[in-house]
Amino acid sequence: MDSNFIPTYIATATTTVIGNGPQVLGSIILGETAAGTITVYNGTAIIAVLKASIAEGTYKFNVACPKGLSVITAAASKLTVTSQPA
Repeated sequence: MDSNFIPTYIATATTTVIGNGPQVLGSIILGETAAGTITVYNGTAIIAVLKASIAEGTYKFNVACPKGLSVITAAASKLTVTSQPA
């Protein structure tokens, strides 16, 4: 896992607000995928969409999200998002 990054575990189809203020998205660690997309937002702007058929693994981003960071999971994929305040 990324050092100094805080993990957020998600295991349901939901909207998860990781931070309302400036954040840095470190990585998304996909442990188990379900039949649904994973959409990552900087505020209301989409910065990444992981397709429903994506392989399990670690996806590094290291991207600034100055307007906040949230993740919408369309199905019950099991993943960990690492982030830290910017």
